[in-house]
Amino acid sequence: MIYFVGAGSGAPDLITVRGQRLLERADTIVYAGSLVNPALLEGRKPGCAVYDSAKMTLEEVLAVMIPAARAGQTVVRLHTGDPCVYGAHREQMDALDAAGIPYEVCPGVSSFCGAAAALRAEYTLPGVSQTVILTRMEGRTPVPEAEQIEALAAHGASMVIFLSAGRLDELSRRLIAGGYAPDTPAAVVYKATWPEEKVLRTTVSGIAEAAAREGIEKTALVTVGGFLGDGYERSKLYDPAFTTGFREGKA
Repeated sequence: MIYFVGAGSGAPDLITVRGQRLLERADTIVYAGSLVNPALLEGRKPGCAVYDSAKMTLEEVLAVMIPAARAGQTVVRLHTGDPCVYGAHREQMDALDAAGIPYEVCPGVSSFCGAAAALRAEYTLPGVSQTVILTRMEGRTPVPEAEQIEALAAHGASMVIFLSAGRLDELSRRLIAGGYAPDTPAAVVYKATWPEEKVLRTTVSGIAEAAAREGIEKTALVTVGGFLGDGYERSKLYDPAFTTGFREGKA
C-alpha cells in the first residue's frame, strides 16, 4: 500500500495522528525535502529507506514507490501541507491506478491554515468576506486566463497567494489593478509554524517593501483582504436572538 501523507505546515507536531503512525510504520518514505520539515523523519523505524523527491523526477519517484509496494512494503509519500493544494499528487495517483497499485490519502494541515494561525486571523468574517481564494501567479506553471490575479482580486474576497514571494512588486500592482485599494490590509507569512516563522503585516501597496526588508524571497504566503482589519459583524450563530436547532433565540 502507498499512502500520500500531508506533513502539515511545518511544525513536526502538526502532522495528524494518522500521518505520524503511517510514518512510524513505513518501510519506504519519499518526502518533499525542499519543503517538509526533516524532523518528521526522526521517528522512522530502523532500516526504513528514505528518498528526497526534491532531487527526483515523477518517473524516478514512481520507480521507487511501485516496486516497493509490489514487494509488500508500506510506502509513505510525504507531501508538504496537504497534498491537495499544489501537491502534484494527481499525476502520481493516475500512474498508480494504471499500474494497479492501491493507495490512500491522509490529509494534512495546509500552510494557509498555518498562516491564519500565525496571524490570529479568521478568513471568513461576517460582513467582510465569506470566500477564501487560494491561488498563485503564473510561472513555469501557467494559470488559466479566468484565474489571473486581476480577475480574482475583483471579488474583494480573502485571498491567499502561494508560490509568488519572488515577484511581489508585480503581485502588488496586479492586486490593485484588479480592485483592491492600495491600503487594503495584507500580510506576508514566512515559513508558517516553523521555528523561523515571520509575520509581516502591511498593506497591498507595501507587500514588496515589507518582504524586502526581511530578505524574504520564497517559502512565504501572501494574505490579502479586509479580514486582516478590525471591522466585522458578530456571528449570528452565537447571537442570543438567533434561533438554532439547539436553542431558542431570545430578544
